Amino acid sequence: MYPILFRVGDFTVTSYGVMLVVAFIGAGLIVAKEFRRRGRDPSAAQDIVLAAMVGGVVGSKLYWAFAQGGELAQDPFGTLFSRGGFTFYGGLIGGILAVLGWLAWKKYPLRQAVDACAVAVPVGYMLGRVGCFLVGDDYGYPTDVPWAVAFPEGSPPTDVPVHPTQIYEIVLTLPIFGFLMWLRKRNLPDGMVFFAFLVLAGIERFGIEFYRVNPEVAFGLTDAQFVSVGLIASGLIGMTWVRRNPARSAANAAPAPTSA
Repeated sequence: MYPILFRVGDFTVTSYGVMLVVAFIGAGLIVAKEFRRRGRDPSAAQDIVLAAMVGGVVGSKLYWAFAQGGELAQDPFGTLFSRGGFTFYGGLIGGILAVLGWLAWKKYPLRQAVDACAVAVPVGYMLGRVGCFLVGDDYGYPTDVPWAVAFPEGSPPTDVPVHPTQIYEIVLTLPIFGFLMWLRKRNLPDGMVFFAFLVLAGIERFGIEFYRVNPEVAFGLTDAQFVSVGLIASGLIGMTWVRRNPARSAANAAPAPTSA
């Protein structure tokens, strides 16, 4: 574990903070590549990543803080500005809303843009989970499997070996990224890649929650699992809608037939 990389006076540089920056840079490179492939200005990726970063960080922290309930009411400042508490779903929702707002403002073709961003999210997510592992955040239940890891300086700390669910999520997200990269080159309507991502991300997180240390809220499921169900349903509904209302960009359109 390397939660703190170095300090400069009172300023602390954490491994999670560094990996978060790397995650957004990596995602931005993918978005720029996708925009270029689709015949759009790749420099717009910088603004999209900035919007996603601000919306993601704010949404992630707010999602976690409001889930604390009593702690937020007793110490709102301390809860909102504590070291831990960055959640994937809060970041995903906040990032999506911020990016959609930016795209609407700039009048960008919405479906093409969200498809390009959907391919990039798994890259940022995997890199972010590396940061979670380095600081000992978002781990799982105690276990005696050979690959179990203890996080004595984690958030919260534990000397008991636990499921390294951060690594599990990296392993599960990699094939999602590969599938989306393949899917984006198929002759599919714009928007299909984005909605497919919602389905796959929901399935991945629903399953990993069985290993995570999160409280059950109803029917033996955690709040993240209920959000996962919502994502899966939204993705399936969106895929159906896109099929009924197709629109294809030049990058996804089928090649024009040639005359004999």
